[in-house]
Amino acid sequence: MNTAAVRILLCDDHAVVRAGLLALLGGEPGIEVVGEAGSGEEAVTLAARLTPDVVLMDLQLGQGIDGVEATRRIATARTAHVLVLTTYDTDADITRAIEAGATGYLLKAERPEELFAAIRAAAQGRTTLSPPVADRVMARMRHPRPALTERELDILGQLSGGLGNRDIARALFISEATVKTHLGRIYEKLGVETRAGAVAVAKEQRLLR
Repeated sequence: MNTAAVRILLCDDHAVVRAGLLALLGGEPGIEVVGEAGSGEEAVTLAARLTPDVVLMDLQLGQGIDGVEATRRIATARTAHVLVLTTYDTDADITRAIEAGATGYLLKAERPEELFAAIRAAAQGRTTLSPPVADRVMARMRHPRPALTERELDILGQLSGGLGNRDIARALFISEATVKTHLGRIYEKLGVETRAGAVAVAKEQRLLR
């Protein structure tokens, strides 16, 4: 075995994807896959046991903790650098992953050569972002989103309790149309498209009261 090889742990809940990555990385000199994980919990456990140089982490992992939480635990334990490899490139996903401690953020649409380079960079603690991701990060830095208003925070709090628009309207003594308007603004400010996404980002950014 080449002792200088970059040791990789794969984390993806799809066995076919893991098999494809294993085949791809197995043919690249200087890179060695030392383990595979199908869940966030398994990735955290294997990272601690195998101490790889880099964990290739998907964000959506089905049951259990997601890739962001797994990244946070691995980064906190300092057992490995985490390189996110995903199909998701929303502002919310990017922000959550980077804040959790991800060293890099790569999209699965990238060419194999870009993946290999990103893995080697991550092993050295250097950041690599897919061009679309880098563009989003720069755009957010240039044009920060406005803060949520008091009313939007109220609605976000009701949303986190699982209430529908009608119940939120009743609780806050406003119309459903007003709730929908505020939700649209909340989604835009948080960079999400769904209620679940808004709640997830709100929890990450500690916006809930």
